[in-house]
Amino acid sequence: MRYVLTVGVILVAALGIAGIAHGEADDSPGLQLLGVVLVIGAAAFGIRNLRGGS
Repeated sequence: MRYVLTVGVILVAALGIAGIAHGEADDSPGLQLLGVVLVIGAAAFGIRNLRGGS
């Protein structure tokens, strides 16, 4: 189960990074913000998952 959550966190972080990159190319601050929120959320969830929090 932990493996599935880890892969999910990595995929969401990659999606966020892609959103940041596409937002930069299109000059879209909203897409960049959504990408940053996805990356920060994935990092927070991943850290919480590794530490064993509920």
